[in-house]
Amino acid sequence: MSADLSLLSDEELLEKTGLEVVPLTKDVGAEVLGVDLSSKLDKPTFETIRRAWLEHGVLVIRNQSIDPDAFVAFSTRFGELDNAPVMENGRAFVDGYPELFVISNVVKNGLRIGSLGARELEWHTDMAYVDEPPMASCLYAVEVPEGEGKTGFLNMYKAYAKLPAALKDQIAGKAIKHDSVYTLDGYLREGGGRTLEHVKALGCFDVQKLPGAWHPAVRTHPETGQEALYIGRRQNTCVEGLNLRESEELLDAIWKYINRIGKRTYHHEWQAGDVVIWDNRCIMHRRDAFPSASRRVMHRTQMQGSRPI
Repeated sequence: MSADLSLLSDEELLEKTGLEVVPLTKDVGAEVLGVDLSSKLDKPTFETIRRAWLEHGVLVIRNQSIDPDAFVAFSTRFGELDNAPVMENGRAFVDGYPELFVISNVVKNGLRIGSLGARELEWHTDMAYVDEPPMASCLYAVEVPEGEGKTGFLNMYKAYAKLPAALKDQIAGKAIKHDSVYTLDGYLREGGGRTLEHVKALGCFDVQKLPGAWHPAVRTHPETGQEALYIGRRQNTCVEGLNLRESEELLDAIWKYINRIGKRTYHHEWQAGDVVIWDNRCIMHRRDAFPSASRRVMHRTQMQGSRPI
């Protein structure tokens, strides 16, 4: 009869598996040593990883050499996977693996092989604009330019706990609407049509009338029970029950705070073979721009989540 892993402490699991979990900063992230994701993980090993992920929000597992089957198998241990989302240039996924979203700036035969290019991506939570945002996202670095395109990760438990009292009072009990129409580039998610820049130039843009999902500005993590600030992204959001001026002022103040603390958080410097998984329910992330001539190819999975409460 197999042991009930819930009865084992974290220390006992680490001793049993031989893994080592090394915190990257005091607030967010840990590196897991001693694991090979190319083979199926036994239950104690995966349970050690899962617990570390819930505690640290972001896990880094370096020096991996995994094929799509192994990457999908590892990702599926956390939860059922979404298919790759539709982006402005259509769906880009690994042939035969619709769960594996290709993130790349590489152009082959005049066509992009992936999405998101080489541009900067500001702080955001993946797909907060849907009713049930993904629980987690996982990236595998296939090919990356050394020292370029760092990814930052921000602990939103800590961000909420340290939020100035005046802002915490203003956001209490409020929901935020997350625009489901436009990408961060200002293109229609479904493709075609007028860009956000064009619509604004015509003077017919109204952020409060855009469709999108409403989510609590402070959500309770369904597994840890902790409260996290949940604000999605800055572009095209508005706060419930406030007029446009009040909403913009409050969001501007919160995002000024986020951008300030985000400079001091963990920013991951990628190496080929890195696997990084983060908890989308309590972690925000961003990416530095990198030269368009530098080749970057990553595979991403995302695990299905539930409606924030």
